[in-house]
Amino acid sequence: MKRRIIRINEEKCNGCGLCEKACHEGAIKVIGGKARLVSEDLCDGMGSCLVCPENAIEIIEAESQAQRKPLTNESINNEIINKNINLNSWPVQIHLIHPKAKFLANADLLIASDCTAFAYPNFHNDFLKNRVVLIGCPKLDDLESYIEKFKDILLNNDIKSITVIKMEVPCCNGMSYAVRKAMALSDKIIPYSEVTVSIDGKIIN
Repeated sequence: MKRRIIRINEEKCNGCGLCEKACHEGAIKVIGGKARLVSEDLCDGMGSCLVCPENAIEIIEAESQAQRKPLTNESINNEIINKNINLNSWPVQIHLIHPKAKFLANADLLIASDCTAFAYPNFHNDFLKNRVVLIGCPKLDDLESYIEKFKDILLNNDIKSITVIKMEVPCCNGMSYAVRKAMALSDKIIPYSEVTVSIDGKIIN
């Protein structure tokens, strides 16, 4: 049986999330930087999501399909990997990552102050490929908790390398301090590098 339902053009979608907020039925989720229709059964076809500034969403008449599987962290992770984008793991927030998570095994870590992803336009292409990313804010979060988390990650995994990317503002130096302190406490000194981003979005070292 045909019914009204939305169709999302992923090439046009910029991942802004306006459609997800507008969809009161919860049929749309932003996954891997793109809006997805995660449940056709929930879509009422009324078009509240047509607020899309890129005109990436349209209403069509289509045959109804079986309800998709519920959205979970595992399914999000699989979606991200299968789309061949540069984000290789989930979650990314430092406090949410378990020190024994499978994706940390033999990983090249990118530990990023969260503002860098917004300040540096080519963050995904230049830094995420083949790396596992951990993000946080050393000014807003407890630095000691970062040190403990990094230490636990190092003790429980064979980490191949660590790259710290931070902003040029002084408070961001706490991220590199926490990583170096964790290496000292865990007695694991591994290949390490730092990248600093200026507030106008340029690499300055």
